[in-house]
Amino acid sequence: METNEQRAAAAFTRQSGIFDERFGRNTIVQYKRERVRNLVQKYIPSKAAILELNSGTGEDAIWFAEQGHRVHATDLSSGMQTVLKNKVEIKGLQEMISTECCSFTQLESLAQKGPYDLIFSNFAGLNCTGDLSRVLESFQGLLKPEGLVIMVILPKQCLWEFLLLFRGKFRTAFRRFFGSRGKTARVEGEQFTCWYYNPSFIAGKLKKSFRLLCLEGLCSLVPPSYMEEFPEKYPSIYGFLKKEENRLKNKWPWNRIGDYYIIALRRKTESEQSRIPMN
Repeated sequence: METNEQRAAAAFTRQSGIFDERFGRNTIVQYKRERVRNLVQKYIPSKAAILELNSGTGEDAIWFAEQGHRVHATDLSSGMQTVLKNKVEIKGLQEMISTECCSFTQLESLAQKGPYDLIFSNFAGLNCTGDLSRVLESFQGLLKPEGLVIMVILPKQCLWEFLLLFRGKFRTAFRRFFGSRGKTARVEGEQFTCWYYNPSFIAGKLKKSFRLLCLEGLCSLVPPSYMEEFPEKYPSIYGFLKKEENRLKNKWPWNRIGDYYIIALRRKTESEQSRIPMN
C-alpha cells in the first residue's frame, strides 16, 4: 500500500513539468519567495552548507547557489528532481548543488553528508507528513553547532480562508480548524493528505535544542497565491496590503493567521541545552 508521502510524490511528479510555467509569473508567488529569501539572508552565514527539504523544481536551490552557498536539494518527487537536475546542468551549478530523492522520515541517512549550516523547507512541503515530530527530532543531528532551521508552514488558522465563511464556503473556511487528522489535498488529479501545524507545535517540539529567532506571517493580509489575478486587478489595494503586511508580519496575531508562516530557529549551544531552567 502506498504511503501518504508516496501519493504526494506522485502528485507533484505529475505537476513537475508545468510547475514553473504555472507559478513562475504569479506575482504573489514572487512576493512570497522574496519575503522568505529576505528572512534567510538576515541569518545565514556566507558560503553556507544547506540541506533543502522538498526542493521542488529547484528555484530556491539555484538562488542559494548563485549567492555562493552549497545546497543538497532533496525531494521525494522524482519528477521534481528531474526538472531540478536539468536546471542545474543548464546553469553549470553541478559543483554547488547536489540532489537526492529522500523521505522526510529518513533524514538521518543524510547525516554523513553534513553537517549543515541551514535546514530549509519552503512552501509547506512539511505539511505533507503526519509525522512532523519525527522529522523535527532528526534536525539536531544534521546541523552544525548553532545551525539554523527555517521553514514555511501552513498553520491551522488562515484569515483569508476564514473570510470565505461570508461567501457560504463553510467547509473551506473551517478545514484547517478541524484538520487534526489531516485533510485531503488534490494536485493534478492525485489525492494525498495534508496536515496543519501551528508555530507553537514546532517551537514546543524543538524548545530543548533550539531557540526561536523569528516568526513571520506570510499572506496574512496579502491574498493567497491562488488569487493570482488580484495584484493586476487591484494594484492599489495590493500595494497597500503588502505595505501593511510588512509592518505587521512579526506581530501577534498576524504572524499566526497567514496562509503560511515563516519560522526561524537556531540550534542551542551545548551549554544552553544543559542549563537547568530556574523556577
